[in-house]
Amino acid sequence: MWSVGHGRGSHQDLCFIHSPKPLQSLFTARNNKMLRTYKWLKMVFLVNKAGIPTDYFMISLLATISTVFGCGVMPAGQGSTRNFTVTGFTLPVAMAYSTSTAVLAQVPGIATSEAGAKGFVERLVMQTVFDVLESQGRSALLPDAVISAILSQLNVTVNYTPLECPLVRSGDGGEEILFPMERACIINDNTVTAICSVTAERSCHLVPGLPPDDEVTITPVSGPPVTISGSLSTTNIIMASWSRAMWQSVANRAIRMLASGPLGSHFFSAVAIVGGN
Repeated sequence: MWSVGHGRGSHQDLCFIHSPKPLQSLFTARNNKMLRTYKWLKMVFLVNKAGIPTDYFMISLLATISTVFGCGVMPAGQGSTRNFTVTGFTLPVAMAYSTSTAVLAQVPGIATSEAGAKGFVERLVMQTVFDVLESQGRSALLPDAVISAILSQLNVTVNYTPLECPLVRSGDGGEEILFPMERACIINDNTVTAICSVTAERSCHLVPGLPPDDEVTITPVSGPPVTISGSLSTTNIIMASWSRAMWQSVANRAIRMLASGPLGSHFFSAVAIVGGN
């Protein structure tokens, strides 16, 4: 299991309200007027009678409050964490790994280590989430400095267990018979499609329906290698109050962005689920 968290660095020099005092110094037990103001504005927007989607109003609220109040943070010890799970994607070779020189020569795009495959997934998820939120911030006409400060208060944690491929074989549909002494990954068009898990002196066929004594053992890739989980934690006063539905909207946009990117064919049918109420 891989678990690593990242934010976007520190931008405390941007957290000002047109005064020399940092915003964080104003959020104390003695002075929470801004927090009360925000909660009141949120209530007004949530019960708006114009019928405009709450998601749009909250983005507008993020623009208004953040522009006036800077990159406001919650009081110490407070914030919000949302867990997420991504499934339904196919496995690109970059998300698998091998330490075999023969495999690395045969499949140039495969990761060279477990850490390499984990790092690839971590960067992919983190960058996509940030790109979605950055795009939303720009749509709300937020200054780049404020967007950067807000994103610095978001921590993305990614959990992923990559598949190791000691051997690889082509999965072009021919009647090739494999005789591996260890697990072999079946690869077709830069996608790990199945696993041949024979470890004894038995054959593993690419085509089903062969005699019973041949013992067909090719199985589709499933479980941890095609499941990404993690969490989104923020101390930003606006994002910390977002509902599950709003974070789900962010996750949906992230999946659409992945589906339109270089790995689009792999994430075309992917689904992201954000937990919580």
